[in-house]
Amino acid sequence: MGGQGDDDSDAALLRAVAGGDSAAMAALYDRHAGWLHARLSRRCADTEVVREVLQDTFVTVWRSAASHRGAEAGGWLWVIAARRLVDARRVQERTEQIAYAPTADVPSVEEHVLDGLEYGDVGTALGRISPELREVLRATVVDGLTTREAARLLGIPEGTVKTRAMRARRELRIALGQLTPMGGTA
Repeated sequence: MGGQGDDDSDAALLRAVAGGDSAAMAALYDRHAGWLHARLSRRCADTEVVREVLQDTFVTVWRSAASHRGAEAGGWLWVIAARRLVDARRVQERTEQIAYAPTADVPSVEEHVLDGLEYGDVGTALGRISPELREVLRATVVDGLTTREAARLLGIPEGTVKTRAMRARRELRIALGQLTPMGGTA
């Protein structure tokens, strides 16, 4: 990419990375690693976990750069990093449970919510709504992306993100109601 200074957009860098260009990967890393590290550090105090998640994020980018859609990579990178952080915390939590006797530590609210999304009724209900609605919810609620970032990540207009988010919440409410009926009829 050295001589292509006129097209150093995220999209151009990702196309080059998809073609195996390590210089483009370095440029993408230099552009995004700082803010990703800062944002991950706000969610996790363990610097080793943050470093590993950041590394895993860019390994994933190297392997799947061709799947990126859109012009900017920020939202896409954050989704990858946020998911890697959830995975790392889950592994860390399981390892600690095996290595140590049970402690009085209470999981954070965020960890409890994320576990519920993955394994509880919410996860089951999420599995019952359409994939495009589920992806909008994951991007905006779980990963904390703005409507604009989610639109870029998913390659759809911002208005579509808002509409799908509304529909997703409605369908999720219905799906949750079917899992845990309030009336108690048998």
